[in-house]
Amino acid sequence: MTVNNGKPNKAVESSVYDRYAAAAQQVEPALCCPVEYAADFLSVIPDEVIERDYGCGDPTPYVEPGDTVLDLGSGGGKLCFIAAQVVGESGRVIGVDCNREMLTLARSAAPKVAERVGFSNVEFRYGMIQDLELDLARLESELTKHPVKDSDDFLRLRHLQEHLRSEHPLVASDSIDCVVSNCVLNLVRQQDRTQLFAELFRVLRRGGRAAISDIVSDETVPEEMKHDPQLWSGCLSGAFREDEFLQAFEEAGFHGIEVAKRAKAPWQTINGIEFRSVTVVAYKGKQGPCLERNQAVVYRGPFKKVEDDDGHLYRRGERMAVCDKTFQLLGQKPYQGMFDAIEPLSQVPLADAEPFDCRRSKLRHPHESKGIDYRATTESQGPCCGSDSDCC
Repeated sequence: MTVNNGKPNKAVESSVYDRYAAAAQQVEPALCCPVEYAADFLSVIPDEVIERDYGCGDPTPYVEPGDTVLDLGSGGGKLCFIAAQVVGESGRVIGVDCNREMLTLARSAAPKVAERVGFSNVEFRYGMIQDLELDLARLESELTKHPVKDSDDFLRLRHLQEHLRSEHPLVASDSIDCVVSNCVLNLVRQQDRTQLFAELFRVLRRGGRAAISDIVSDETVPEEMKHDPQLWSGCLSGAFREDEFLQAFEEAGFHGIEVAKRAKAPWQTINGIEFRSVTVVAYKGKQGPCLERNQAVVYRGPFKKVEDDDGHLYRRGERMAVCDKTFQLLGQKPYQGMFDAIEPLSQVPLADAEPFDCRRSKLRHPHESKGIDYRATTESQGPCCGSDSDCC
């Protein structure tokens, strides 16, 4: 076995394509761990797709009606066909894969699914999930017409790729409501993973979410295991360490990062290292200016204090000052119900809002919300404990 500067060798890289190409033709049970899907969604999907589905989780519960969904590493299309039924006729589903055999399987099944559900809202595109700007089908078409024969052609190829990324991206920026993936991110080369998460973030609209099911490890996988083609293509030795998987979402700019599901028992244990399935959900939307509009939030508990992804500290029961952006975020998923929102008595128009210093956590005095001269006295608004209660 050849080790190349800590990077997977060519045998490892080609093993992924070759193994999944073969798995598109013949079922390989070792490529997946048991996953239960909603039976009513499966009934319209051809048997050849279901039999050749290789995954470790189900991120489709986080897809919503009307969404535009992107499935990274869509394989035979099972996840896409489930999502298509969830989003409905008003939604759209895009599958991206770089394995021709899997794309052929998915594309052949698409008309059958469309006929059974009564509408067509799924398409499959040829590309790499770590480079969602580069349309490999367009690139291939150009290379057929202008093959690379010398160094000048090679330089032209580089310019062509940048042109295609800029003018004809495979997936446009800010165009997707929900990105899903099922046991595929671990197959991406180590040196491409920062770009992978950056691309995942780029394609999502503001307020969009990623729901990713994948295999993670509880310890760092040693180099000798990473260079084993069988272990890498089997979704094992390329697994992210669990804490580093979450950190990758954070570093890409996501917020509200949550382990929505974590298998209690490992799928496999190798050399004492546990490999298990997790599903992580994360959101895009915390970017932008911080503006002062005299808003506050009160963290309800149960913890004494919590800290968000930007370092804001919220103490239970205390009125914490927040910028308008954070105020809006904390009223949305996945924070709903955790905070009480306190609007100022007199609204500050966005056009008049001053910058808010989000680098530190501070309390908001009630007078900042009510106004310095607030001296109101009001009558009882009715029973304080409910319409039919006599608690007072």
